Amino acid sequence: MSNNDRPVVSALALPDKDAAALAAMFQALADPLRVRVVAYLAASPEGRATVTELAALTHLSQPTVSHHLRVLREAGILRAEAQGTARWQELAPGLASDLAVTFVHLLSNRSAPAPAVPARATAAHGIEDAHRSLDALAQELVRSYPELAPEVIHKVVFESYAALARSSRIGTHVVVLTERFARQRLDDIRRSRTDEPARPQILFVCVQNAGRSQLAAALARKHGGEAVVVRSAGSIPAAEIHEHVRTVLEEIGGTQDAFPKPLTDDAVRAADVVITMGCGDACPYYPGKRYEDWAVGDPALASLDGVRAIAADLDTRVRTLLADILPEGAS
Repeated sequence: MSNNDRPVVSALALPDKDAAALAAMFQALADPLRVRVVAYLAASPEGRATVTELAALTHLSQPTVSHHLRVLREAGILRAEAQGTARWQELAPGLASDLAVTFVHLLSNRSAPAPAVPARATAAHGIEDAHRSLDALAQELVRSYPELAPEVIHKVVFESYAALARSSRIGTHVVVLTERFARQRLDDIRRSRTDEPARPQILFVCVQNAGRSQLAAALARKHGGEAVVVRSAGSIPAAEIHEHVRTVLEEIGGTQDAFPKPLTDDAVRAADVVITMGCGDACPYYPGKRYEDWAVGDPALASLDGVRAIAADLDTRVRTLLADILPEGAS
């Protein structure tokens, strides 16, 4: 190595105080969850997120995620800002672009040809590819929803991905589901911001959005057709729909939108009727909505015939609801 190629060692001879600060940052980042949080914030258009949103990146409880966030704040990587009832987490000023560039650079170097690519490198590339796909999706949706602010659309896209990734395996299919979920949410936001007459909208909510709410939504679409808008959600969404429920959904012809989705305020605000099934007080209350709680069997541990019986019960309830909220002959 020539003298011209040698690094300037004096430029790296940090004072003790600066070296200690950097060491604390590196120590704080020596955890996969914290790296994911920082990478998410660095790639997010707004550069910030709530604890609830960040918890959606993991299978951990909010208190556990809050502990990791506190470690990052103490290291000077994050800072918290209270706004209304929300407590936002964001990267410290000046770190967002530097960390984003650093992460991409490290990921690119790890992708260089080598005898064997570590599994962690492949997973890291999945995160990088997902962010590129999400950014492209957000740009597409900006064109599809010109009446909504671009920053709102970007936030919905990245929040939707984080929420679905919490219970799904990270992969291309999560990005595909993100588009469907984000479009639903943007439709709901657009609906809640207009006073124009619209089709009645029903929201079915259960705990996991893997059984009762999926069956009810499929039946409402079947019997209501284009006369009604139907949504389903879960207060704690599962990774996938129960096996027997999926079989019955196929029998109903209701596999459209058949994947667990988290409950959002957007969906509740846009709904005219909110039907809950076993999820307690998880659903937020908005004046002017019609709320009903249906005592329906849980198909989680039911046999296939048991799920069919639950679907029959829901079928009767859905028909009665539609007859009540739709004009005669509309369904």
